[in-house]
Amino acid sequence: MNDFPRWKSALVVVVLLLGILYGVPNLFVQQPAVQVTANRGATIDEALKERVQGVLEKDKITFQGIEFDKDHMLVRLPIGASDDQNKALEAMKAELGEQYVVAPNLASTVPSWMLAIGAREMPKGLDLQGGVHFLMEVDDKDVMDKQVQRYADDIRGVLREKNIRYQSVNRGAKGVVVQLRSAEERDAARAAIQVKVPDVVVSDGPGTADAFVLNASVKPDKVREVALNTIRQNQATLSNRINALGVAEPLIQQQGETRIVVELPGVQDTAAAKRVLGAQATLEYHAVDQDADAFNAMRTGNVPPDDKLYYMRNLGADGRKVPVLLKKKIIVSGDEMVNATSELDQQSGTPSVSVQLNATGGRKMLDFTTQSVGKPMAVLYVERTPEVKVVDGKEVRSTKITEEVISVATIRGVFSTRFQTTGLDSMKEASDLALLLRSGSLAAPIDIVEERVIGPSLGADNIKKGVYAVAIGLAAVLVFMAFYYWLFGLIADIALFFNLVLLLAVMSAIGVTLTMPGIAGIVLTLGMAIDANVLICERVREELRHGSTPLAAIRAGYDKAWATILDANVTHLLAALALMTLGSGAIRGFGVTLFIGILTSMFTSVTVTHAITHFIHSGRRKLKGLSIGSGYSNRVATA
Repeated sequence: MNDFPRWKSALVVVVLLLGILYGVPNLFVQQPAVQVTANRGATIDEALKERVQGVLEKDKITFQGIEFDKDHMLVRLPIGASDDQNKALEAMKAELGEQYVVAPNLASTVPSWMLAIGAREMPKGLDLQGGVHFLMEVDDKDVMDKQVQRYADDIRGVLREKNIRYQSVNRGAKGVVVQLRSAEERDAARAAIQVKVPDVVVSDGPGTADAFVLNASVKPDKVREVALNTIRQNQATLSNRINALGVAEPLIQQQGETRIVVELPGVQDTAAAKRVLGAQATLEYHAVDQDADAFNAMRTGNVPPDDKLYYMRNLGADGRKVPVLLKKKIIVSGDEMVNATSELDQQSGTPSVSVQLNATGGRKMLDFTTQSVGKPMAVLYVERTPEVKVVDGKEVRSTKITEEVISVATIRGVFSTRFQTTGLDSMKEASDLALLLRSGSLAAPIDIVEERVIGPSLGADNIKKGVYAVAIGLAAVLVFMAFYYWLFGLIADIALFFNLVLLLAVMSAIGVTLTMPGIAGIVLTLGMAIDANVLICERVREELRHGSTPLAAIRAGYDKAWATILDANVTHLLAALALMTLGSGAIRGFGVTLFIGILTSMFTSVTVTHAITHFIHSGRRKLKGLSIGSGYSNRVATA
């Protein structure tokens, strides 16, 4: 009897059923849709649904349904109705205005009960869906130049505060160079800088009889922290700007230490994308005018001459804009801000945002807060986006200016370079506010080093070619195995089919994005997966040649082939792991697919085929031969 534990048989059945369940969603065709996302505190509710439905019915646009939750609303259109999707998009944008982001999307047709258990189709990459791809590089040299300049300003402020006379404070090759008049002043300056500017390492430099030199270099840990914060800030800023493009599911991710990948599915106008990504934004701190009524100014239009009327970024409880009157004079601007982080206030234990200014901004803030304790101060977000409109057949260039108040807080005490904003409702609100403070403008210039445009028709053609490649590769392997190894070849074919199902199921379950390199990885996996079955079949043949019984040959074939199969696949796994961890972009996508495919092929090629073989031969004690290829199917042996 061919020994195969029942628990392994049960495991095979359960895994294959789960594989089918989680792989089937990829067979469902996505339908065109229009997605509506709330912006600037707007809400998604039944009233919005009625507005959208009224617009669609008015313009006689056919739709299959409107779904919504607390985050977004989805209008489903008939499959193949790309023209209706464009019409619905324009009509809904005109109706909803800037309070909502309206974007084209593809809606899943997978049944809701499958989605409830996490069974969904794989998201498609830009090369399969179409859109715009940018690879942007951050100028890290500019980041460090600005950082060193800030430390130079801080050191000047410390020396003035401590009444330490100095000849000069200038930037050097490795940091800041401070020249003083005497050894005593040098020692005093070293002690003061180490206390007040802890992010630099201070050491004595070569001097002369008249000049005593200190070198202040930025600590390596701080350099890494600045680089990481810079690229995160740029990512957040780009994310805020891309909302203006109305992209449903943009991809913005870090690549390496200095590069950012931006992929905008469905966008074909690279010029518009570049204009938005290159928008200029900043932050400004203003005093709030408490002597005038902002709501009255909003209703009547009578604004005091020294004030300007702004609106809060988030809408009020009644869904309306909240007006704020701010003094025109700018206290501190965003270019004087060094950092902003969310944290818990040590005294009250409530969420807060810690803000750090440079020395220049600190002096301005100190002067203002000395006279304004107990009064409110606002943070204003200002963004300038270039626009190009066609008027009478001519391009007219203009600049769209967006001004929003993102925070109003009461000044609790006198402060300068470091202060806290408290009174926030949650850590999420604190984290969001810190992100906005850091994201007011790009932390460093970014250059577009690569751009690609993938048309939707080309994406569909890529999918078609990819499916053909998988089908042809799979069919060729299936035919070869069935012709060369007969029944054992058919068993290997069944296992290979389930390998494809499991591979797709695992990729879908963990959310791997399907790309052309991913399809290449699938084809390669199918070709490599059959190697294990070839080894097993040849081992079984060898045992039959040595006179073993059919059942003993099967048992020995699997046992002896397993060590070789494991060794070969471990080396493949190491190679795939290297591609996953060290590669990026298409290389990483290929590595992920290959890694998952190797794992599934080891299971199907060995365990699944062994289970099927056991099921076919286990009840036949007087088995006289095996169908394993020409010259072996009629071999007679006593069981």
